[in-house]
Amino acid sequence: MPRPSLRAALALCLALIPARGHAQDTTRGVRIGLSYSPGARPGVVVLPVSGPGADSLRAIVSRDLDFGDRVNVIRLDDAALGASTRGDLPNWALLARLGAAAAVQLTPTPGGLHLAVYNVVTRQTALVHDYVAPAVDDTRRWRLAVHSLSDDLEQSLTGVRGIASTRVLFERGRRLWVVDSDGEQLQPVTPVQPLMSGRWSPTGRKITYVLLRPASVVVQNADGGGVRTVATGSGVYVSPTFTPDGGSVSFAHGVDDGTDIYTVPVAGGIPRRISVGRGSDNVRPIYSPDGRKVAFMSGRIGHPEIYTMDADGTNADLLTPLAFGEDAYRANPDWSPDGRSVAFQSRLGGIFQLMTVSLRDRSLRQLTSDGRNEDPSWSPDGRHLVFVSTRGGARQLWVLDVDTGRSRQLTRGASVRLPAWSPRLAPE
Repeated sequence: MPRPSLRAALALCLALIPARGHAQDTTRGVRIGLSYSPGARPGVVVLPVSGPGADSLRAIVSRDLDFGDRVNVIRLDDAALGASTRGDLPNWALLARLGAAAAVQLTPTPGGLHLAVYNVVTRQTALVHDYVAPAVDDTRRWRLAVHSLSDDLEQSLTGVRGIASTRVLFERGRRLWVVDSDGEQLQPVTPVQPLMSGRWSPTGRKITYVLLRPASVVVQNADGGGVRTVATGSGVYVSPTFTPDGGSVSFAHGVDDGTDIYTVPVAGGIPRRISVGRGSDNVRPIYSPDGRKVAFMSGRIGHPEIYTMDADGTNADLLTPLAFGEDAYRANPDWSPDGRSVAFQSRLGGIFQLMTVSLRDRSLRQLTSDGRNEDPSWSPDGRHLVFVSTRGGARQLWVLDVDTGRSRQLTRGASVRLPAWSPRLAPE
């Protein structure tokens, strides 16, 4: 769905006021001056909304900002909300007393959505923008348009684009499912069949996964159509992933003794082996953001550890500091979007926990300790991980803010496994 640029839609843009901290949108050229202390989260109030889908609109944007973990969404009861506006402008005194740095006004329009952002300190309009959106009864497409608005808004408020317009792909009951990053719009994207290991293409328009019968690597459209087999034959196929340019798929394949990593063009061709495991199991390839390196899991020293190699398979190197003993087991790597670290699961005291390893100095950081935690996948902003955890009882998806340790449950119901976070998705 076409959408005007945020820069073109900017009607009023305040100069930055002197402050100890400020929010700056460095990628779209929009700057909104907000005063707040370094390390603090600016307070934001989403004002009352009227019109089609009003309650859902305000609730979705408020939740998106909250789940982004970069602003403090100030929530008021209905009476206070009713008193927060005066004519066409916010009640500045009330919002200031609440600690709000910004107020957000959302208005449904015949063609979409209107956004206005007010700077509470200067009592001026900081930003206005109109978005094209489908009718509210076109639920899936309307929600994606609202999520995209939330991401623009978070970028204008904090300088970092949000992750609301993303989805998580995961396995449940012999099929793949997707769910929005806020836990809504759960739906299957494959029929019931023996399969595993779903991953997104860099654009989010396609997914790849493994069929167990017949053993093969498949690419299909994210909406379920356009199914194409890119590799098949005897033996086992596991853990496919797209290359950063989206033109090829890498996967692990083995016939008799061990597994190695191969790559094949999506358009078709003969798979080319890129790892040399010499009888060991080498699986779960994941590319660095620049496409130059591949992180993978290998048992070549007798137990699983995380390795890296060049994209052509040369210069294989142990990434995780060597661990010894029966408990040593590092698995399921995922490269952070900034390229600085790799998340993985490590068995500690007989239970898997999430960790990261720095590419700079190989230092380790433990992220979880509650329950069994596995299969990490980074969000596009590099601040959040989705993973499988038993902390609530059954194996469900949870989201972790790696900066603060805040977590939230994403799925409920039957057990799940192997999540993959999508890139940001454009409104349709």
